[in-house]
Amino acid sequence: MTKRKVYLDHSATTYVRKEVIEAMMPYFSDIYGNASSFHQYGQESKKALTQSRETFAKLINAEYSDEIIFTSCGTESDNIAIKGVLPANHGRHIITTQIEHHAILYTCQYLEKKGYKVDYLSTDSAGKVNLQEIKNIITDETVIISIMHANNEIGTIEPIAEIGQMLREINKTRKNPVLFHTDAVQTAGKIKLDVQKLGVDLLSVSAHKFYGPKGVGALYVKKGTKIEPLFQGGHHENNLKPGTENIAGIVGMTKALELANNEISEENQKIYGLRNKLKDGILSKIPEITINTNTDESVSNVLSVSFNYIEGESLLLMLDMEGIAVSTGSACASGSTEPSHVLKAIGASPLASQGTIRFSLGKQNTAEDIDYVLEVLPRVVDRVRQMSPVWNSKFEK
Repeated sequence: MTKRKVYLDHSATTYVRKEVIEAMMPYFSDIYGNASSFHQYGQESKKALTQSRETFAKLINAEYSDEIIFTSCGTESDNIAIKGVLPANHGRHIITTQIEHHAILYTCQYLEKKGYKVDYLSTDSAGKVNLQEIKNIITDETVIISIMHANNEIGTIEPIAEIGQMLREINKTRKNPVLFHTDAVQTAGKIKLDVQKLGVDLLSVSAHKFYGPKGVGALYVKKGTKIEPLFQGGHHENNLKPGTENIAGIVGMTKALELANNEISEENQKIYGLRNKLKDGILSKIPEITINTNTDESVSNVLSVSFNYIEGESLLLMLDMEGIAVSTGSACASGSTEPSHVLKAIGASPLASQGTIRFSLGKQNTAEDIDYVLEVLPRVVDRVRQMSPVWNSKFEK
């Protein structure tokens, strides 16, 4: 079979859609004023900023447009959400999970060094948190709970709406309400976000995960939420994100989410089908594997597979030589020699974790792409295993 190029790392980043680029172009050349300037040039940019904020708010069903804060990325949104609410509210207790993105985990570890107490929720073997455990560890000192909408490594969708409803009931009897944040970086564009139904006070997204530009994100902050800026220097973004706004990026992100929301049903149906084809093919062609993604309770495009007795980095590099781009987990954790914290949390063995590959599909993938992967992958896995002393010692006669 002729070598082709197949990109299966859409959870790390996506290409920018042509329609998004076209929407952005005028703001690089013709409409370039600073949105804070009062002259005509500035007011043209201000108009685009205002329209984007209003549209983005509608896309996630926010009640007010000024609940949308434009940021530089999902990581910044997460940091503003967590660090911003702590000094503005009573208490020094944070609740999160063991499987969060490092944007949350590293932030919480930093805050522990500053004297905050953090509880890290466990999960079941599918990566889901338990509502009763959350309820049991809430104290009078709890300020915020941060639980990702869907996991970036295995794709598991968390019961955010159920947690939101539980917190609404709990907060009825509390003097200081527990705030609720979700990192929705991996669900924006795949699940139609509705902050009202989810019951969250804060929600983070990043444009480059749904065919928008890199370097722009957003944070939903429910009106009335007490929060302080991380930086000083300007009045921008409701005083939470000082600095001249990235108008082109904001316009592009809004366009990307609008397009994605309009196509969610059709795209999910297509990508579910391709992922199932990939999963079934791997199961039928390759022995000694573990499927880490519960495909009934995950976003449509992620499939995490552990190929036992091999090293994932070697498999990744050999697949890359065949034109197939995948990941060993989160792009933000690449270079780490430690087993995935997500796989450890769901009970995967360290040996299996070392041989884990994350396939994440996207818009341009086709059935022919999957056929090619299923042609190449078995022989590449076999080649890597033949070089593995663990594999050879297991099967030597």
